[in-house]
Amino acid sequence: MNKKTNEELLALVDKATAGDKKALETLVAGMQDIVFNLSLRMLGTFPDAEDATQDILLKMITHLSSFRGESLFTTWVFSIAVNHLKNYKKHMFAHFPLSFEYYGDDIENGKIQDVPDLTQNVEKDILAEELKMSCTNVMLQCLDVESRCIFILGTMFKVDSRIAGDILGMTPEAYRQRLSRIRKKMADFLGQYCGEYGSGRCKCKDRVNYAIQNHRINPVQLDYMTATEIPLQTIMDVKNAMEDIDGLSQDFAFCKPYQSPERTKHLIQEFLDSTQLSIIQKS
Repeated sequence: MNKKTNEELLALVDKATAGDKKALETLVAGMQDIVFNLSLRMLGTFPDAEDATQDILLKMITHLSSFRGESLFTTWVFSIAVNHLKNYKKHMFAHFPLSFEYYGDDIENGKIQDVPDLTQNVEKDILAEELKMSCTNVMLQCLDVESRCIFILGTMFKVDSRIAGDILGMTPEAYRQRLSRIRKKMADFLGQYCGEYGSGRCKCKDRVNYAIQNHRINPVQLDYMTATEIPLQTIMDVKNAMEDIDGLSQDFAFCKPYQSPERTKHLIQEFLDSTQLSIIQKS
């Protein structure tokens, strides 16, 4: 969906809730990449993000008639997504929680030199790039759920502090303060351990086989390297409200946005094709 004003989005909502399937498809198409990228950062893996994206978009569709225009449409969708993701318990890291202490110890003490070649003839540079994207994304799982959400909203999506505060139930000042502390914590960890984004000694290329052995990447299923990267401005154009809160944003270049996978789009389209639009029409 091209960049649209809130008035244009409101008009689409009115049409969709009146039974216009094309308007509904336009709304879904405009939100699915935002929802997928938020889910990917919150949950840490492509499969979990795909499942959550479907759930959230279905919630958006089935609750569309409750949208009254009292906030930006994108804010309303963010609220649905954030509330869903904060309580999402089906993802892998809900069962295997991480911490910065665990991650740091693994970097320092993992016996990477003892692992044989497991690359299966895939170029090591490609696997190293896959590991870099996976590692820095999974690193977000070291934050508690609310801190992770604050970091993603503020760093990747640059959500205005007033809007983020409303979504998370805190004052804009509290949101800005917490975002600043969380960014510093993330930047400090990267600076200490990561040789890709900081001055640490951990190099992705050296850890490829270790990562394969520990099921962190799979040479035959490269989620990040096969995903279609999209310009960050595409996300920004859809999300109307932005605020640059502090100067640390450039330290987190790993927050790249991706198109939602084709299989997710197909599943949502199947739902749109099969469902009765009366489920979203205004009573």
